[in-house]
Amino acid sequence: MKKRIQWRFILIGATLMLAAVFFLPNTPFFKVMPDWWTKNMPDKGITLGLDLQGGIHLVFEVEGEKAVEITTERIAQSLRDIISKKKLNAEITSKGLLITVAPSSMEIRKAIEDNYPVLAPVETGTNIVYTISDKEAKRIKDNAADQALETIRNRIDQFGVAEPTIHRQGTNEIVVQLPGIKDPKRAIEIIGKTAQLEFKIVDDASPVAAEIPATAAPGEEDAVLKKFAEKIPADDEILFEKKVNRETGVVRKIPILVKKQAALTGDLLKEAKVNIDSSGSGFPHVSISFNDAGAKLFDEVTAANVKKRLAIVLDNTIYSAPEIKERIGGGNAQISGSFSLEEAKDLAIVLKAGALPAPVKMLQNITVGPSLGTDSIEAGKMAGIIGTLLVVVFMIVYYRLSGVIADFALALNIILLLGAMASLNATLTMPGIAGIILAIGMAVDSNVLMFERIRDELRVGKTPRVAVDSGYNKAFWTIFDSHVTTLITAAVLFQFGTGPIKGFAVTLSLGVAINLFTALVGTKTVFDLILSRRDVRKLSI
Repeated sequence: MKKRIQWRFILIGATLMLAAVFFLPNTPFFKVMPDWWTKNMPDKGITLGLDLQGGIHLVFEVEGEKAVEITTERIAQSLRDIISKKKLNAEITSKGLLITVAPSSMEIRKAIEDNYPVLAPVETGTNIVYTISDKEAKRIKDNAADQALETIRNRIDQFGVAEPTIHRQGTNEIVVQLPGIKDPKRAIEIIGKTAQLEFKIVDDASPVAAEIPATAAPGEEDAVLKKFAEKIPADDEILFEKKVNRETGVVRKIPILVKKQAALTGDLLKEAKVNIDSSGSGFPHVSISFNDAGAKLFDEVTAANVKKRLAIVLDNTIYSAPEIKERIGGGNAQISGSFSLEEAKDLAIVLKAGALPAPVKMLQNITVGPSLGTDSIEAGKMAGIIGTLLVVVFMIVYYRLSGVIADFALALNIILLLGAMASLNATLTMPGIAGIILAIGMAVDSNVLMFERIRDELRVGKTPRVAVDSGYNKAFWTIFDSHVTTLITAAVLFQFGTGPIKGFAVTLSLGVAINLFTALVGTKTVFDLILSRRDVRKLSI
């Protein structure tokens, strides 16, 4: 008997030590610990959520229709290549969600529908118009939302925000919570940048290129595009290179005629990093390298276009258009422009994380100040302290010595709960604090059930030792069943809830599991220790 009690005390002591080790990073003592401790022991602890330490809450809408338009244009370009290889006579154009083929023939229709069965044809005389089927459009929109979620998550991870919360909401919305963010504006710009990187050949040989003005002031871009709309070849387009005078800050836009079809796209990138120009200017640029397929294609493109210019285009803005002086092997290039060091770093982040599959529109931007978090923490602390003190006093007054044992279990419950949360690097929110206070109430409730059972056994004349054993045995299934049903509720909240609701569910689940341990093992061990040391004839309960 005594040996079993010793082992239970060892188990309780070991769990207390583990809880203290995991929770130590949240205390001032962690700063004075030796280096070997900080390097080898847990160093994260509990992280405060958005509502406690401040930050930003963002809601983005993924423009699914735009994703379908982008896919439509990609399919149209692929069909042009297919028709060209088959040496069929047809002109394929795309606008919005429609692909028009003129003239049409059964052979052309078969080539299109064999390669893209997701296209639904609509007869219009000699021409034929294809549109992506409703089922395929829905799939594209769902994929766009999922890809946007992962891309935003990758960008935020590289940006270095601790404990971000990122999840889908509804069909096409993404919720982003960034606790403790120092530069919200920069974070928003990084998240929302589409970052569609393309390499396009500059069409300097076209007669239109000689007519285009050398520069355009900001705001005059539409006028330039309108003026040359009828003259531009069907496979060309005008894009603008942004030039900023570093001394005066004056911005110029240089119109450049480029091929519509990209020779190379950013989805073949392997790495993007910031370097400083070694020529002496000290200006930063972004060095990029392609994967094997990209390196091979880049080599072929540069070999076929020596003496031509290659425009590096990001989100339809030309960053630079250097001349290809010779064939470039190895798959390495650089993007230079009017960058500050911070702008170059941000560009490298979005290129490494990948392009968004469709533009995103901000629906909500809420900044939570840290002062609100401080007030919330203090209010939560005060509520917890007052609630705990009232419970402790009540248990001692009503149950006497047994109440003191229950209060020991309560303290054990709180310590183990904080340690368990720290071991999971959990994020503490206001609902989480509510979950801790609820766990305190549940811990006392379990002891009340057992103490009342023990009282019933004492009333029928049983000895204290028999009454305690019988009371715990009879209360066990009642306590176990109530805790299991609470765990099921917490699991449902965690599965279907979002953000703070999940935080509440985690805290509640841990509290329930730990409460079972402290109520059924912790207090029983203390009772067994007292009753095994001397012949107790009367129990203070």
